Amino acid sequence: MIYIVVILILYVVLLNWLSKRAYAYEKKPHRKDPANFDIPFDEVRIPVPQGGELYGWEIKGKPDMPALVIVHGWSRNVERALPYIRHLQPLGYTLLAIDARNHGSSTPLEAPTVGTFTEDVLAAIQYLAEKNPSTRLGVIGLSVGGGAAIAATGQDKRIQAAITVGAIAHPVDLMQAHFAERNIPGFVTASLFLYMRLRYGIDYERIAPVNHIPNAVGKLLIIHGENDETVPLAHGRRLAAANEANARLWVVPDKAHSDCHLHPEFWAHVDEFLAETLG
Repeated sequence: MIYIVVILILYVVLLNWLSKRAYAYEKKPHRKDPANFDIPFDEVRIPVPQGGELYGWEIKGKPDMPALVIVHGWSRNVERALPYIRHLQPLGYTLLAIDARNHGSSTPLEAPTVGTFTEDVLAAIQYLAEKNPSTRLGVIGLSVGGGAAIAATGQDKRIQAAITVGAIAHPVDLMQAHFAERNIPGFVTASLFLYMRLRYGIDYERIAPVNHIPNAVGKLLIIHGENDETVPLAHGRRLAAANEANARLWVVPDKAHSDCHLHPEFWAHVDEFLAETLG
């Protein structure tokens, strides 16, 4: 009996180690900001109702133009928004780029997920809506931030448009695939999901973007690289199929996870969609 107890204790220790190491990353603050490109901005701190606060850059636009939240992906920071800021700021949009919690200069968080990213997007939307209740609102999200943009759009009808790049559909599908690549047995993966639910209260079905997108009344442009190996194209297809009335999918030829914005037609797709949905 004692051996069984010892084995169970060691197994829990293993699961705890895996839960901390499987998606561990170094939290890094940004090195560049909009001032490097002569773009004026304000540093802001935005409280999150669930706890903590977000660091962000607010770039004021023209009074009659929409406002856009921009959120990065896993292990990145607000600097990832700079290509979008450089393109969109001259067009007059108000922009709010944020560090998700436990990323960049935002508040630490023990167990970040696409669900906590979603809470952060919703907090940023609330910040913009309180400043100007009549502002038309949109979100641009990358990778996990893209999944969060979709989930937020399904929960907040004030979001009229969302653009995602390499968005995840369901965190379990993504994690299972990554664990399989690392040769982690399936029973360990299943145990890990159960452990994280019990330890951190993570309900993967509740936070999965694909389960929120059917509720979205805002329009969605789901951009996904044809050769994306980090978040396979199947995620983008699954998301688009879950709300055919309001979502469209653009598969970017010959691009992967982080280089879609380098495609020569990328900004034309973005500009046309924003003009159509928020103009």
